[in-house]
Amino acid sequence: MTGVSRLALATGLLLATGVVGVQAQTAAEGYGQHRSASRASERQIVNRVVFEGNKKIQKDVLLGELSTKARDPYSPATVQSDEALLREIYKRGGRGFATVSSRVVPLDNGRVDVVFTIKEGDKTGVKEINFVGNHAYSSTRLRNLMQTTEMNLLSWLKTSDVYDPDKIAQDEDAIRRFYLKHGYADFRIVQSDAVFDEAKGGWIITIGVEEGQPYRVADVNVESRIPGVSADEVRSRMKTSPGDVYDADAIEKGMESMTTDVMRRGYPFAQVRPAGVRDSQNNTIGLTYVVEEGPRVYVERINIRGNARTRDYVIRRELDLEEGDAYNKVLVDRAERRLNNLGYFKKVRVTNEPGSQPDRVILNIDVEDQATGQFSVSGGYSTQDGIIGEVAVSESNFMGRGQYVRLAGQLGQRANGVQLSFTEPYFLGQRLAAGFDIFTKYVDNTRYGNYETRTSGGTIRFGLPITEEFSVQLRYSLYQTNLKVPNTYKKPYNDCSVPLPGYTTVFSPNDPGRGLYLYDGTPGALSYYPNCAYDGEASIAVKESRGNTITSLVGATLTYSTLDNIKDPRSGIFAEVRPEVAGLGGDSKFIRATGEARYYRELFDDVVGILKIQGGHISPIGGKDLRLTDQFFMGPTLVRGFAPSGIGPRDLNGDPATNGIGGTTYFGASVEVQFPIPLVPREIGLKGALFADAGTLFGYKGKRYFDLNNNGVIEGWGAMGCSTAGLPVQPECVNVYDSKSIRSSVGASILWQSPLGPIRFDYAYAISKATGDRTQAFRFSGGGSF
Repeated sequence: MTGVSRLALATGLLLATGVVGVQAQTAAEGYGQHRSASRASERQIVNRVVFEGNKKIQKDVLLGELSTKARDPYSPATVQSDEALLREIYKRGGRGFATVSSRVVPLDNGRVDVVFTIKEGDKTGVKEINFVGNHAYSSTRLRNLMQTTEMNLLSWLKTSDVYDPDKIAQDEDAIRRFYLKHGYADFRIVQSDAVFDEAKGGWIITIGVEEGQPYRVADVNVESRIPGVSADEVRSRMKTSPGDVYDADAIEKGMESMTTDVMRRGYPFAQVRPAGVRDSQNNTIGLTYVVEEGPRVYVERINIRGNARTRDYVIRRELDLEEGDAYNKVLVDRAERRLNNLGYFKKVRVTNEPGSQPDRVILNIDVEDQATGQFSVSGGYSTQDGIIGEVAVSESNFMGRGQYVRLAGQLGQRANGVQLSFTEPYFLGQRLAAGFDIFTKYVDNTRYGNYETRTSGGTIRFGLPITEEFSVQLRYSLYQTNLKVPNTYKKPYNDCSVPLPGYTTVFSPNDPGRGLYLYDGTPGALSYYPNCAYDGEASIAVKESRGNTITSLVGATLTYSTLDNIKDPRSGIFAEVRPEVAGLGGDSKFIRATGEARYYRELFDDVVGILKIQGGHISPIGGKDLRLTDQFFMGPTLVRGFAPSGIGPRDLNGDPATNGIGGTTYFGASVEVQFPIPLVPREIGLKGALFADAGTLFGYKGKRYFDLNNNGVIEGWGAMGCSTAGLPVQPECVNVYDSKSIRSSVGASILWQSPLGPIRFDYAYAISKATGDRTQAFRFSGGGSF
């Protein structure tokens, strides 16, 4: 209908209802004015788009989403549409009650400014995450798999409770992979709804699942359809065995390993696909890996898009194929997973499109860079190092080259230092990580030993991944350790050899061996003081180790890991063996080997059991005794409930509690159960734990007799043994108490993933100990790591 017809119809209706002609004329004039305004707006040009009141979302982000642009024709309809879009952006950003209005500011020459006024309102995030249809795992367990969290008392600190459809999709994929890893091959997500509830002031997320039944693997076979490739040749690459719980991750890794192996044998188009036969009655799946020739398609071009900061070669090196290579979907999927695991990108999407020929394909890799630098200021307190403060700057994608750099400085009551680390993950273009560390660290050990140390040096290291689970790191370290024995009135740890200045020593006539008088010349200042060997004097073995010791060490670290999550493992094994040899120059000469293994298993829903074993041994080479600084000193890292250096051989000349002299052999085991604390939101990061530890340290192999006076006489050694009887001085020998007895303890812990770093509170009760051992029931550690 034309404009004239509509006007006539409107006038006729008005007259028919008895409305006077003046009213009809007014209506006609209003219609004409509307048409004129529309024509005027079509001629106006947008000068600029202005935002008022936006604090949570930057102007550039909002401009990128709007259809109204500077230098485009002004359109009221477009502006109205943009108002609704802005409200939706704020709703998705956690501001569901945000209001948006607009106005136009006329300018000269037919130009206008479009002004959007925004009232952001309070935060409205995800109020509830509900699951429907889950029976095997609780809703709490499934929520813990998600990055998206519910609003709580910490919402003012976090952003994980903001509704983001992309993040929800990633969370759903994490839930799906979790079920498929634990045997639920029929698992499906049948519902995913997000509804904004104004009454509750936030989003209600509902995820409906269909779990199905858990399956085990009945049997595993390999069928090769490629002449020249036998099934037995690739069978060893399988990651699944009969009787295992069905695990989609293990199947995927097996496919990748098989595909790579067959391609290396000269079959670039080979592909491996799994075929499964379900037995619903017995809840088993029979697996067959089919090895066959895939389509003969080549990669024509690889397009990398969206990387404003990361260099192209950093992305390309994660691919196992290049332009001209045979296209293989398994390798493309692995590349996408590797790129996501780098942590350089907010999102990674790999797609393909037809090339210029039927046998050509173009790969498109779309990425979005994210911030990878971190500046942290952390602090805390530990029973060993006292108050600790750390400032650290790190960058995991240095200058877009994929290199890792970290500079950290630590200052504490009893420890301070500086460390610089650098890692190149692809050294010489190979999958070989190379890096170095430069460090200096001072530690005051006077609370648990009568000495202080300063260690300075550096390490060069090379890491090589052998398989997905196994890696090797080679390293060379050169460092200097300076050991100092304090000798002050508060710390008189060397006054037998160097009497404190300003005092005249007068030995007691009644007890010449056990007491002395200190006299500073002041009348009436004569006072009894114990023998110098018993006033906190450092062991003669510690004194002999004073000064600088240079260690030149070659070592390796062999690592095996099947952990499901590095930061918060719930299942899998982590094991490390570290053999080392010192003696390529320097003062230390020894062979040392240490190792540790941890086994994680989820016992119940969100309850994790941990079994840990560890051990180590060091032997001198070159026919010399071990230096004190090279031996093992153990405490709560072996058996909680004991102080640092609180376990192992002691020098009984003096106070054995502070005269640990180290050992050559240690081993221990620990059992721990970690569990969530009821009624505490998981975002707070609190967990509880119960544990039991047992272990021992023994085998002192250091020097026992010393001639510090260079007179050929070892003072204090005779038929009676190493004793101070009848002597007002410390004997030049070590009275070693070395026990192989097992130390043990039980206790409870609180673990907190705080904003300042991981903090742990341990309370342990020592069940068994040996002579001279020093216990420490409570241990608190936290702040930045160094």
